[in-house]
Amino acid sequence: MTELPPSLSYEAAFAQLEEVLQALESGDLALEETLSLYERGLALTAHCSRLLDEAELRVRQWQPNHQTIAVEDWQEG
Repeated sequence: MTELPPSLSYEAAFAQLEEVLQALESGDLALEETLSLYERGLALTAHCSRLLDEAELRVRQWQPNHQTIAVEDWQEG
């Protein structure tokens, strides 16, 4: 799988993921390039998910007595 530098920020990884998605959606790629970009997209998704999990843990540590944070589903509209 594609290796990403651990120092890659969430914002930078998300921006790269958006670029990968745009390229994949274009449909103008050869099979090998499509597979390579798909693999990179998976790595970027995992990286972003890990960074969000770490951020959530940090926020939970700030809560008094480590209370759980009520999270409601947000939907547009």
